[in-house]
Amino acid sequence: MPASQQQSLEQPAGNLVEISDLHFAFGNNQVLRGINLAIPRGKVVGILGVSGCGKTTLLRHIGGQLRPSRGQVKFDGQVVHKLGSNDLYAMRRKMGMMFQVSGLFTDLSVFDNIAYPMREHTGLPEDVIHDLVLMKLHAVGLRGAHALRTSELSGGMERRVALARAIALDPMLMMYDEPFAGLDPISLNTIANLIRRLNDALGLTSIMVTYDVSESLKVADYVYFIHDGVVVAEGNAAEMADSSDPFVHQFVHARPDGPVAFQYPSRPYAEELEIPPAGSQPA
Repeated sequence: MPASQQQSLEQPAGNLVEISDLHFAFGNNQVLRGINLAIPRGKVVGILGVSGCGKTTLLRHIGGQLRPSRGQVKFDGQVVHKLGSNDLYAMRRKMGMMFQVSGLFTDLSVFDNIAYPMREHTGLPEDVIHDLVLMKLHAVGLRGAHALRTSELSGGMERRVALARAIALDPMLMMYDEPFAGLDPISLNTIANLIRRLNDALGLTSIMVTYDVSESLKVADYVYFIHDGVVVAEGNAAEMADSSDPFVHQFVHARPDGPVAFQYPSRPYAEELEIPPAGSQPA
């Protein structure tokens, strides 16, 4: 069977998420200024940018926690901010989320953390939930840790448990908010490989929001760079390392000089210190 025909049988073609002219502000702080991007089905897409550029705000629009001041987000053909409460709730069940700080329930065991969404959102019997939980933990290499408390987990293990919980209900879309932050190199590489492997094995669509360039370019199929509330560059991940775009070059190679300024906007330094210009006479 041709690959294109096989793909059409597995999942619909086209984009799972489409974002058009998206604007949003917190008070007078304009965070998003007209974002346009698309997330193709079955792909891993990276959204990169410096801290505070609006990456997490973008994810919250996809999940319907925020409403745009202008523009729209479409998920699986539905405009998110126009959905009623029941339809929005049903849509969110098709999404999995791995949070920046994992967000595990500290009073529950690893097993019960994974079982929680199954118990809340399905009518499955406990014996089926038991087997499903062990399957999810096995997928992230932690089946043997099911009885541990969250306080007994290392940082890398905690992220893997959070990943297992995020895929507990077999979502269409997985969203990762800074999945590599605070991880040692071994754990970081493990999480990156899991994101890629699970996306392909489970037929997911994945969005990675991160500022980690090296790992995201290894894992993603396509990347968007966001700065000052807009998409400033995009392209296949494999091509971005050699991009001549000023922002991409500065970001990928961690250069101090470029479109992203290190100093927050301010008056000239001499004025702040009230130092008279060279050669001038004191008043």
